[in-house]
Amino acid sequence: MPAPVEFPDAAEVFTRYLREQLAARGDAVHVGTKVPAARPARFVRVERIGGARVDRITDRPRLDVHCWGPDEGAAWDLTMVVRALALAIPGWRGAVAYDVAEVGGPNLLTDQATSLPKYAFAVEVSLRGKTLA
Repeated sequence: MPAPVEFPDAAEVFTRYLREQLAARGDAVHVGTKVPAARPARFVRVERIGGARVDRITDRPRLDVHCWGPDEGAAWDLTMVVRALALAIPGWRGAVAYDVAEVGGPNLLTDQATSLPKYAFAVEVSLRGKTLA
């Protein structure tokens, strides 16, 4: 019988990656898996919305990425940077991501709580699991 395989928390891996990459660009935007209680003018939320295990060692989570800004232009600009970074995750040393595909392009949404603009897009990322110890 093959050993059981566990997979990383895809949203945590993805937010860590985005934080690191944005910080390296000098952009201290908040990136997390929840909307902050004290909302900054710009922030990014990543949420796993599905996906499934592909084979014994590969999980393929679908992630929604939402980017807020103080106005539509700022939200769009943040989305374009985050989208480019998202599509570049394969090979990043901090994760076991080896493939990414955009499955929903950017679309403008309105934040229901604040009426501020936000853009959302969706990706699927292949993540390699590891054998349970």
